Amino acid sequence: MKRWRTERAAGRWLAAAALAILLFAGWAGEVRAGSRSPAAGTLSPEALKRIGDTVRSEIAAGKIPGAILLIQQHGKPVHFECFGIRDPDTGQPMTPDSIFQIYSMSKAVTSVAVMMLVDDGKLSLDDSVAKYIHSFADARVGVDLSDESGKHPLKLVPLQRPITIRDLLRHTSGITYGFFGETQVQKLYANPLLYAGDYDNADFADRIAVLPLADQPATRWNYSHSTDVLGRVVEVVSGQTLYQFEKQRLFDPLGMSDTAYHVADKAKWPLIARGFLVDRFRVAGIKDPTEKRRWESGGAGLVSTIADYARFLQMLLNGGELDGKRYLKRETVALMTSDQIGPKTGIIHDPFYFPGPTSGFGLGFAVRTSPPPGTTWPLGEYRWDGAGGSFYFVDPVDDMFGIFMVMAPTQGGRIQLNLKTMIFEAMGKGLRRD
Repeated sequence: MKRWRTERAAGRWLAAAALAILLFAGWAGEVRAGSRSPAAGTLSPEALKRIGDTVRSEIAAGKIPGAILLIQQHGKPVHFECFGIRDPDTGQPMTPDSIFQIYSMSKAVTSVAVMMLVDDGKLSLDDSVAKYIHSFADARVGVDLSDESGKHPLKLVPLQRPITIRDLLRHTSGITYGFFGETQVQKLYANPLLYAGDYDNADFADRIAVLPLADQPATRWNYSHSTDVLGRVVEVVSGQTLYQFEKQRLFDPLGMSDTAYHVADKAKWPLIARGFLVDRFRVAGIKDPTEKRRWESGGAGLVSTIADYARFLQMLLNGGELDGKRYLKRETVALMTSDQIGPKTGIIHDPFYFPGPTSGFGLGFAVRTSPPPGTTWPLGEYRWDGAGGSFYFVDPVDDMFGIFMVMAPTQGGRIQLNLKTMIFEAMGKGLRRD
């Protein structure tokens, strides 16, 4: 990695610091906090410094090139810091306007777009997916008939009930991904032909529809391409492309000017955060963010900045409203961020149940249903992350959210757990380790 602590880099850092101050002030002036809970905790300055030191130690150890951390409470940033470098090849420092591939953090955006159409009365959660994407009318479930001789034939059986919009939102559709698990169905989803050629959302939804489902709908939580299918549903219902709808209804009104399915402005290409060579690989068909694709992956395709995503999360934390404009009904946000796969539903967890044992899943988010042992982590906290290592969480109890943006797929999960633990410990909600 090139050395970047030069006089020239120091000058760029001063410019970045000035921009950070402007953004910091802008967020404080533009966002309005939600209802302040009387139980809301506060973060100590000493604890915030330890969190920053932890990120700096990751950089010093060569684990990540750089990152950005924002913790915002009561509508104002309480900790905002850029760390390290944006691109190991150029040595450019990380700055607040850095653009990240956010991968599965896209799912929250697509889920909100779907629920906007529900609020509009143009879509129902219990509608069959086949009503909007006709190729799903012939969907079948793949039953593994592996035998002692090592043969693995699949038997295709009819659906016991149709896949619904609700199933897609909560990942109980039976659709899966191909990058984890070893079942025969998951291996079919891992076939490179699924991502071959130049295709759009309609084509991709049809490709998914012809693959067998891993389970009957509404029987098992299984992380999946479901949100990509939802992106096509948005297109059919709205008559627009997914990006056109999101731009009109979310990105432009919220001021999310750098959120899109690729970075179109060449002048902004140097702002794209890059990982070390070991972390540069294609995820679920997603290519370089400078390449314009016909496929607008609602599940993993967006690029964004920390300022853009902060506006989006503040809107959710406020119950669907920001700066006097309502995007979702308050009761819609409450539904999305409550557990939809609890014990009463009979839905079982896949062996790769990424929300973890103390969380359920809502309509687009993991939702905290019990605190981890030895902690008082807040119930109702909702969150998700992305394959690049970035993550976010929203804590309504403390009127707070956090965003960590990084480009380090091989390090993300470990760092996420460590930082979140430190943040909640800093609020007195966990067992201190020091």
